[in-house]
Amino acid sequence: MIHKKPPSALFGTLFVLFASGVGAYFAFSSVQGDYGVFRRIQIEAEAESLKIERDRLAREVAQLQNKTHRLSDDYLDLDLLDEQARDVIGLVRIDEVVLR
Repeated sequence: MIHKKPPSALFGTLFVLFASGVGAYFAFSSVQGDYGVFRRIQIEAEAESLKIERDRLAREVAQLQNKTHRLSDDYLDLDLLDEQARDVIGLVRIDEVVLR
């Protein structure tokens, strides 16, 4: 009969240290890594700020589309045209007084 030598205490200690190290690495990665909890919180906060930015830009686009429609050939808003002419060209009527 062949007798096997029991594993030494050093082997057991090294195995426990290795297993603990691997476990600590995975625990650290799950919290701080590229796909960890902190990164997920950061991505969610960034997504929320981008949604706010998207909504602001959508409102701005809607305003510009409205203004474009009001100056189109199909529909002409004379008040807006007058405002734009005064603002861009510096148009002034004869009976108006300009204060600078």
